[in-house]
Amino acid sequence: MEVKVSWNGPSGMSFRAQTGSGHLVAMDGAPEGGGHNLAPRPMEMVLVGTGGCTAYDVVLILKRGREDVRGCDVTLQAERAETDPKVFTRINFHFVVTGKNLKHAAVERAIHLSHDKYCSATIMMAKTATITTSFEIVEA
Repeated sequence: MEVKVSWNGPSGMSFRAQTGSGHLVAMDGAPEGGGHNLAPRPMEMVLVGTGGCTAYDVVLILKRGREDVRGCDVTLQAERAETDPKVFTRINFHFVVTGKNLKHAAVERAIHLSHDKYCSATIMMAKTATITTSFEIVEA
């Protein structure tokens, strides 16, 4: 896996990234750090990737378990250390899983399997952050 990150130039702190799969992603800094707030911050992108990784796992595990899953949203609320390096110290993942007759135990199991076994991003984050999860099931 490879990505290339390039600074957009001396007028600010914006960057562009090209992923190995050919996609472009913009990132920018906060105004107080020289950015213009035109795109997500790099650390927000770390959370985005982590949320995407675990949501992907949860949906895949439920589908493989023949659950009738129709939607999956995950909201990550994170805290960072106050001093450098400002690593994530706490992250809560709140899942809202929508489907027909979803079993509570199946959703709980999918989340635990993702966080304990399959989601590389969450497992890396757990090296510095306390990870908590919660979920709710919405009937489709």
